[in-house]
Amino acid sequence: MRFLPFQLPRWPLLGGISLWLAMGTSAAERPVSWYRDLTPIFKRSCNGCHNPNKLKGEVDTSTYAGLLKPGKHGPNFLAGDPAKSLLVEQVSGPEPDMPKDGDPLTPAEVALLTRWIQEGAKDDTPPDAYSTRLKELPTYTSPAVVTSLAVSPDGQWLAVSGYHEVFLLDLPTLTLRGRLLGESPRIESLAFSPDSKSLAVSAGAPARFGELQVWNVAGTNQVHAWKLGTDSLFGVSWSPDGSRLAFGGADKSVRIVALPDGKELIKFDNHSDWIFRTAWTTDGKRLLSGSRDRAMKLINVTDGQFIDDINKLLEPVVSMARHPKEEWAVYGGADGGVRLYRMKENQERTAGNNDVNLVREFERQPGPVQAVAFSPDGSRLAVGGMGGEVRVYQTTDGARVATLGGHGGAVFSVVFTPDGQRILTGGFDGLIRVFSATDGKLTAVLVPVPLAAPRDVVAK
Repeated sequence: MRFLPFQLPRWPLLGGISLWLAMGTSAAERPVSWYRDLTPIFKRSCNGCHNPNKLKGEVDTSTYAGLLKPGKHGPNFLAGDPAKSLLVEQVSGPEPDMPKDGDPLTPAEVALLTRWIQEGAKDDTPPDAYSTRLKELPTYTSPAVVTSLAVSPDGQWLAVSGYHEVFLLDLPTLTLRGRLLGESPRIESLAFSPDSKSLAVSAGAPARFGELQVWNVAGTNQVHAWKLGTDSLFGVSWSPDGSRLAFGGADKSVRIVALPDGKELIKFDNHSDWIFRTAWTTDGKRLLSGSRDRAMKLINVTDGQFIDDINKLLEPVVSMARHPKEEWAVYGGADGGVRLYRMKENQERTAGNNDVNLVREFERQPGPVQAVAFSPDGSRLAVGGMGGEVRVYQTTDGARVATLGGHGGAVFSVVFTPDGQRILTGGFDGLIRVFSATDGKLTAVLVPVPLAAPRDVVAK
């Protein structure tokens, strides 16, 4: 039976199925393709419950390799014998067992799956099927949103997030020195090692994978790239001795990995929402994590045990920074709050849920606080967010001492230079602005990405 072109919209246009229906018997003679014909079906109907992060029945249908692993009830299929394949049994019949909560597969889809198994259940996944890696450096026609900035402790380097890449600039002159192209399309956070020789990048492809990258700064070469989980990673931070990396993720986990092998030392799962930031205590024995679940959790890094929430749970924690001299941490909240806390147990709280570790509450901001940063001596705090400006406060009394304006949209990252003389900001408009930390005056504006018509640093 043949279907005319105008009849096709009545049928699900799923990968190879639409072609098969349109072409009739001749297409039915073509071998069924796992990647082209079946993965669209599994993506729509199965992967929501059967993926590495949610293995119902211990079955993973998101990749061929996952499906090949036996589930709770044994092998999912027997190549060449659909009658003895659990997968076919589960999706067949007038009231199939699977999908559990969705529409059943159509008879045509079940027939396609059956024929694939009958033909030997071969894997034809292309080698780069799940890769997001670019074949060449991106070309920019406009500035890219800056999600993260980092300056090296030695004052030599400025790292700026881009699309699939990190721009490495000479900090004294603000000139581009290298482009660090990785696989992840979205760069979430950047951090230089204590010795300034390495750059850590937490990144990912949202809802696909998270990635932790480590780069050699002098050689501008990637030393490590580890894919971890199925969603983005945030808030990477180095241990004081440079031997470990901590980071959070959209999978609600905090991880610590060892260098150079990437061995997972700790996986902390006590948060109930995304973790955006991590910060180590000065002795490297404890780690603080900040999450959208409103908690700042103190973790023992020796055994991964939860110590305590150091704060009263008031609003989602969006940004966080550790004081450079005291065991204090400040957070910026989704409701505009900025609060400074002691990084210690909260055991003195009572049934009244007192905020006993609170050192100081700063002026409420006009929107979510996307960035907070201390000056090198800890005497000042810079706060940026959705209001399009950065406010600078004295840490001692919370008084505002400067307002850095002129941003074309939200500010996502703020850093002080190691000498404390400059404040750099980046955000939605893709520009890097340099301000004098002494008087708050704008001294330079930089387009960090190489545009089709490049712009130079504009001195003010």
